[in-house]
Amino acid sequence: MTDAQAPRRAGRREWLGLGVLALACLLYVMDLTVLHLAVPAISAHLRPTSVELLWIIDVYGFMVAGFLITMGTLGDRIGRRRLLLVGAAAFGGVSILAAFSTSPTMLIASRALLGIAGATIAPSTLSLIFAMFEDPKQRATAIGVWVSAFSAGSAIGPVLGGVLLEHFWWGSVFLLAVPVMAVLLVLGPRVLPEYRAPNAGRLDLIGSAMSLVAVLSLILGLKLTAQDGPSPLSIAALAIGLVVGAAWVRRQLGASDPMFDLRLFRIPTFSASLVVSLLTVFVAIGYFLFVAQYLQLVLGLSPLAAGLWSLPEAIGFIVASNLGPRIVRRVKPAHLISGGLAVAAVGLVILSQVTTSTSSGLAIVVVASLVVSLGLAPIFGLTTDLIVSTAPPERAGAAAGMSETFFELGGALGLALLGTVGIVIYRSRLPESLPASIPAAAAAAARDTLGGARDVAAQLPAAQGEALLNAARVAFVAGMQFAAVISVAVAIAVALFALRFLHTIPATGDEPPTEEGAAALTPGVPCKRPDGHVPHRIGRPLPESSP
Repeated sequence: MTDAQAPRRAGRREWLGLGVLALACLLYVMDLTVLHLAVPAISAHLRPTSVELLWIIDVYGFMVAGFLITMGTLGDRIGRRRLLLVGAAAFGGVSILAAFSTSPTMLIASRALLGIAGATIAPSTLSLIFAMFEDPKQRATAIGVWVSAFSAGSAIGPVLGGVLLEHFWWGSVFLLAVPVMAVLLVLGPRVLPEYRAPNAGRLDLIGSAMSLVAVLSLILGLKLTAQDGPSPLSIAALAIGLVVGAAWVRRQLGASDPMFDLRLFRIPTFSASLVVSLLTVFVAIGYFLFVAQYLQLVLGLSPLAAGLWSLPEAIGFIVASNLGPRIVRRVKPAHLISGGLAVAAVGLVILSQVTTSTSSGLAIVVVASLVVSLGLAPIFGLTTDLIVSTAPPERAGAAAGMSETFFELGGALGLALLGTVGIVIYRSRLPESLPASIPAAAAAAARDTLGGARDVAAQLPAAQGEALLNAARVAFVAGMQFAAVISVAVAIAVALFALRFLHTIPATGDEPPTEEGAAALTPGVPCKRPDGHVPHRIGRPLPESSP
């Protein structure tokens, strides 16, 4: 590469801008982690049914997943910084609405609006990073910081949320977003560059609506099938999702200016990395819901204590995500991904041994969570770089949207499917463990959620209440163990998948692939981008040749 082609190196303003983007990402994940911590309090005060509680938890991720492609494309057209700031303002305002919700329905609606606002944050921050950091090594470091911000949010969220829940009502955890977004709105215009695609066309509103309907219908169908088995409603939802999704794909392939260039799926690295990203976050997010409730409802820890015991996992995630760019200089991405998933599988096996014992349960959960975080953390930044760097600059926002769509979809599916599996097992095991002396009305109320069982137990005579609560804890742990076993199987399958489909990508410290290797990685797609630049693979340029 000649000096004229050498990528521009980021300066002081870009690094300050990265700090502002990291602040937005930190808030983005804090909203999720503090909600998990607040689940017991929400159950006690709003008394949602098990289905309503799952929707309170899930709907944020569902709406984010449904709108990410649209928001990524919209950012390319109106400006990524502008979209980020508008979304930040909306996020802060809706957070206040969520904080003062008076019913499960109101909280579900508020969480849905938060998801729409949140969908502006991830693709905007990621695509701005790719615009601000052209140098491959600096970009890899910036992505590591970006991933670390999510980890920091998972560390700070439970602690701050625990403090608030110790002294205030459950809705106070949502107010954490307001000052953070205020800082973002003040600093963003000063340190963030504006970027929009130079030849951006009009936003495809019909295509946007179709993508939303397809994503939400498929998720709803999978959720209903996992919860109650096949039914006319679940089959109809799946059918609608598949039909509308197929129509959306056909519309994108025939459009002169598509929301997302589906021809990128011809690149094996792009497609395989999306699959790895989706299933890895499925594993990461799915088990965390159980851990947050286990610490409070099974072990009886306070929200603050539960938040503090979550710190080792979050710290491990921060450390490992920053080590990832260094490791991949010497280790092939396929080996790093498969090795990380193998480590995570070991942690999940440990988690599957959890019991209701206070003495051993806490140690098992903390150690297992730390091992899982160390294994999974490097994978997210690596797959993100693989996915977005294959797209031309004018499609970076849409590519970031697709990357984040699969990320959020994986998280939403993890929460929905594993959460539903946990509920199914809880409901089936609880009647087997309940003493015959428990009143029928109390047993029926306890069958809904573990939080509901705790509330019912408090209203019974001491002996009966303790017996009911012990049975509910045993049933909950059984569901948690089974979800961990499912996650082990998924982690192993993804590890093998990565070895099979990403083995041709070299470590960044190796020589670039040959022209034939580059052609094999991108069949039917020129190596050069439309603007003349050469796409990067894990921070290294491909040879300047076409297949």
